[in-house]
Amino acid sequence: QVQLVESGGGLVQPGGSLRLSCASSRSIISINYMDWYRQAPGKGRELVATITSGGSTNYADSVKGRFTISRDNVKDTVYLQMNSLKPEDTATYLCCARINFSYHWGKGTLVNVSS
Repeated sequence: QVQLVESGGGLVQPGGSLRLSCASSRSIISINYMDWYRQAPGKGRELVATITSGGSTNYADSVKGRFTISRDNVKDTVYLQMNSLKPEDTATYLCCARINFSYHWGKGTLVNVSS
């Protein structure tokens, strides 16, 4: 089992930046896949970015070149650096750890991109 706590969300103007954090209650070294998802009001959950234990990354087309996922195995934390934010990035962002074919979720942090 693992508990995940997201932070770093807030209100930001279009073109701005935010860095989200996902703190894990256990070591993430052995967690093969850590993901960031987002869910906008009235829409389904969307996979935004993935990082493997080896450091390989993958991104949704909608965020490529703007978002960067990273992990700190000492702090047991995964980050999502978001630049050039757009109003359509507005959503609740959730961290997910895939462990033994099970998905473990945090409660999310709200990002609101608005002028």
